[in-house]
Amino acid sequence: MTNLHQLQVNAGATLGDIADLSVPLTFGNDPVAVAAAQQQVAVCDRCHWGRIEISGADRIRYLQNQSTNDFNSLQPGAGCDTVFVTSTARTLDLVTAYVLEDRVLLLVSPNRRQALLAWLDRYIFPADRVVIQDRTLTMATFSLIGPQSDRLLAALGGDPLLGAAPGTHCCQILANLKVRVAVGSGLALPGYTLCLDTSDAAALWQALTTAGAVPLGEQGWEQLRIQQGRPAPDRELTEEYNPLEAGLWHAVSFSKGCYIGQETIARLQTYKGVKQQLWGIRLQQPVEPGSVIRVGEEKVGKLTSVTATPTGLVGLAYIRTKAGGENLSVDVGDSSGQLVDVPFLSRELPGQN
Repeated sequence: MTNLHQLQVNAGATLGDIADLSVPLTFGNDPVAVAAAQQQVAVCDRCHWGRIEISGADRIRYLQNQSTNDFNSLQPGAGCDTVFVTSTARTLDLVTAYVLEDRVLLLVSPNRRQALLAWLDRYIFPADRVVIQDRTLTMATFSLIGPQSDRLLAALGGDPLLGAAPGTHCCQILANLKVRVAVGSGLALPGYTLCLDTSDAAALWQALTTAGAVPLGEQGWEQLRIQQGRPAPDRELTEEYNPLEAGLWHAVSFSKGCYIGQETIARLQTYKGVKQQLWGIRLQQPVEPGSVIRVGEEKVGKLTSVTATPTGLVGLAYIRTKAGGENLSVDVGDSSGQLVDVPFLSRELPGQN
């Protein structure tokens, strides 16, 4: 990855380590890059995210038993978001899975790779025909983010996969390089996730930026993550919360059979037992994550993330369901705020009101 990092430094990147891997923290252009992701097209280096490959004849059955979404319904070329949870349905990580002909590729959060590798290995039994490999150091991943992603993909010789479902993926040739192109940017913004051998990473990055993609660093990604509402490990995804509280209904199948944590999640859905929910929040003054949220004298929740944007401070917070939802006015530490909906989160099954 040395060539990739040198290209990024030459473009103004400040590198730092996340989960023991080097990543551009900023290119010194955060406002421009965030605006490009929202209005044009940006490219974000996600090589520090974990890539875990599951192969073997029992791989689909194994994953069906280990996480919340329905792998039995997926054909090669399809993908989905899924959540790994404990036996009591507490959240370990939100993962994107891509089903290939002979294996499944999992894109996992940077600070969850080692924990998930250990977790997955723990549930392989002697009779299971399952092989787990860590591909993080041999595979690179970039996200194209923004409404002009289709145009840029086509300009490099690719197929924009117009109208395809999120997670749909295939191998394509972009700028004379073999790249797996998947629908979805990782946020609630249009775009693609691109996976390829690390030996070709620098050449693809150069092609993407030359074609007009604005480089986006980790600081910009974090701002967009919070604005969009994607929950992150150690912030919104912890063993204090379950996937329904975290607004990840789209990543949960309620019709599949038994899996780790299934009974608890089914009870929560059947008996409307979601006692707290994740919301966006607009803040009037700076306040630290972890601050208590109140309505009057009553404690109703906790702030989990906060970021500055050109239009003010925004954050994510868990709020007791009975306290209210969108447009609720709250006190957060010494600040005040108002709850807002954010596009990444889902709060019910499709078709429900």
